[in-house]
Amino acid sequence: MVSKAMELAVTNPLTCSTSSKPLSNPSSILRAFTVRCSVSLSSDRASTGVAERPWKTSDARLVLEDGSIWRAKSFGASRTQVGEVVFNTSLTGYQEILTDPSYAGQFVLMTNPHIGNTDDEESMQCFLGGLVIRSISIRYILQIGDVQETLGDYLAERNIMGIYDVDTHAITRRLRQDGSLIGVLSTEESKTDEELLELSRSWDIVVVPSTWPASETLKIKPDGVLFSNGPGDPSAVPYAVETVKEILGKLPLFGICMGQQLLGQALGGKTFKMKFGHHGGNHPVRNLRSGHVEISAQNHNYAVDPHRFLRVWK
Repeated sequence: MVSKAMELAVTNPLTCSTSSKPLSNPSSILRAFTVRCSVSLSSDRASTGVAERPWKTSDARLVLEDGSIWRAKSFGASRTQVGEVVFNTSLTGYQEILTDPSYAGQFVLMTNPHIGNTDDEESMQCFLGGLVIRSISIRYILQIGDVQETLGDYLAERNIMGIYDVDTHAITRRLRQDGSLIGVLSTEESKTDEELLELSRSWDIVVVPSTWPASETLKIKPDGVLFSNGPGDPSAVPYAVETVKEILGKLPLFGICMGQQLLGQALGGKTFKMKFGHHGGNHPVRNLRSGHVEISAQNHNYAVDPHRFLRVWK
């Protein structure tokens, strides 16, 4: 790290005046002084004399479901995320807010332009979907155990988005008037404002009976179809399996419990009755793609035979 000093001669504008007559004593009116400043330069930029700039242009958007669009600057992760926007009036302790499970998936807006931190964490995980603040200190360092890192690095490592240099006061007034709103945070320039606004709008849900024909479902032109849970034996409702088959490949399909078992049968799998079923809130499930194990709540007596299902798809 090197330091480069610069000198600048400036006249004091408060003592300057204009006159058609020559000045008898110019030095009494025009006083020059020297300003010295030091700019810290990293070793790789010392030769060019260019320092790292602490400012940036707006590269993010917060689009609310009411149609308002807020330009901002990003820090943390870069992507597009949908979440409910809520505000927090705390004066300090944002590290505690970041790790509070009650904010899971939400965008938390801090109403105060500058807040402090207490280096306390509610949990070992960062839960919120995004952080919205008025300004950010580029020099502030968080203490995470024995590790020190900036707030931007802290969020980026946890894939959490953050924006700053946005009018948090105006957004707070809007939330106080209209209530919590669904919003979209995005740093993707390829997405238009209209596309982001569409993501923020709540979806209409149409509930139909299990005997509803697939042709009628396709006439509605939904964005997707969710087959709900039972109870019951999926083999006892072959008409529902046929409905799934007619929609397969035409719309995105989702299934919960018995709905998932119907999808399995429609894809050529087979279901069976379990010995005693799964009933409880502590059943481990392993994601075969990532290898991660999550604890789930389950309440079912039937399951898709994984061996039969794998043979069909092989």
